[in-house]
Amino acid sequence: METSLVLNPCVTGDQLLRAILKDFGLTVRGNDRLDYIEQLNESLLMQAERGHNVVIVIDESQDLDADVMEQVRLLSNLETDEQKLMQIVLAGQPELRERLAQHDLRQLRQRILIRCHLSPLQEDEVTDYVAYRLHIAGAGEDVWFDADALRIIYQFSNGIPRLINAICDLSMLAGYASQMRTICPDHAERALQQLECKV
Repeated sequence: METSLVLNPCVTGDQLLRAILKDFGLTVRGNDRLDYIEQLNESLLMQAERGHNVVIVIDESQDLDADVMEQVRLLSNLETDEQKLMQIVLAGQPELRERLAQHDLRQLRQRILIRCHLSPLQEDEVTDYVAYRLHIAGAGEDVWFDADALRIIYQFSNGIPRLINAICDLSMLAGYASQMRTICPDHAERALQQLECKV
C-alpha cells in the first residue's frame, strides 16, 4: 500500500498536491496545478497496474480552506473505467462534520462513502487505551499509571484520546523528573497544570 499523510491543514491546493507527490517519492515537475495532477495521475495509474492500493490521509481536515476542500473533491475524480485510483481519508475534530454539512461542500460530501465518528472513551476504556499505548511504545513493565492517576486523566480529558495523550505525555515527563516509574496522581496533577497554562 502506498500512503501519503498530510499533517498540516494550513496549505494551499498547490501545496497539498506537492506534499502528496513528495510523500509518494516523486520529484515534483512543473509549477502549476495541472502539472501536479498529471504527474499524480501517472503515478496512480502505475500503482494500479501493480495492484497497489493508494491512500491519502489528511489530518485536521476541519481546518482546510474552501479551495483545498475543492482540490480534495477533484482528486476524488481520478479513476479509470474500472476503479478509483486512490482512497482519501479526511480525519479531524467534530467540526469536520459541521464543515461537510455546509451547502458549498455538498459535492465533496456526496463522494464520502464511509463515515466514522470516534466517541469519547469510557473510564475503563481509558485504562485499556493507556496500557495499549504504553505497550506499543515498548514501555513493557518499565512505566505504568496507577488507578488514581488514570481517574484524574479520564475526568479531565472526558475520554477524548487527543487530551488523554497530551496528559499522559506530560505526566510521564513529571514522573521522569521525579525518577519514578509509577505515574501517580501528583504527576497527573502537574500535567494538568501545564496543560491549563497552554489553554
